[in-house]
Amino acid sequence: MATIATPQRETLPPGQRRIDGFPRFGQHLARPAPAVPTDPVIEIRGAITGELVVPLATLAALPRRTLDADFHCVAGWSATDLRWDGVAFEVFYRRVIEPALRPGATVTHVAFRGLDRYRSVLSIEDALADGVLIADGLDDRPLDGDHGAPARLVSPAQYGYMSTKHLCRIDVHTTAPTDGRTTRLVNVLFRTHPRARVWEEERHGSFPAWLVRPLYRALKAPFLYVCARGSGEGHT
Repeated sequence: MATIATPQRETLPPGQRRIDGFPRFGQHLARPAPAVPTDPVIEIRGAITGELVVPLATLAALPRRTLDADFHCVAGWSATDLRWDGVAFEVFYRRVIEPALRPGATVTHVAFRGLDRYRSVLSIEDALADGVLIADGLDDRPLDGDHGAPARLVSPAQYGYMSTKHLCRIDVHTTAPTDGRTTRLVNVLFRTHPRARVWEEERHGSFPAWLVRPLYRALKAPFLYVCARGSGEGHT
């Protein structure tokens, strides 16, 4: 198993502060994590030929990686020195998804969906970046329900709302998918950035970081779900 580490920097990304431990986050903190199916799978949909259902056990047959990386919540906290185990998404894409693409299809975006109906959308550039992982282990143990069992996306260069937990479906798109959200105040306040890069402090899709940073920090305790808000329906 290969071990990779994200680039080490002397400081945290702008606006972040280190916390002890790694708390559960999500929109439905009062609810238990979704039940893990007996034989979990990842469905592949979108610009592919036919139907593709990949047993999660397939990850064991692909080249494995260990990723040492911090996790940065858009609310302003960072959990540091985490160790993720899994398969690089680029490997999964090249070996599993790419051979199933429709002839001539040019993928521009990838949507990741969880058992809790949460969805995040990454550009193909960001999804295939070094360090993006389909993880099934954390700190030398299998993922538990709090952190995304049976498997989750991990994209350490982006805010946590891009790292979908309880991964069960991947949609490949040839154009940017719509997010399906309304203009309700909560959706405006917590509108996600399409790239959400932590070192560029791309916290919000419309407002500058200096404006939304105090709001996110003030609401961090009652609204930890802002760390996990992404595009699409059924956020968690």
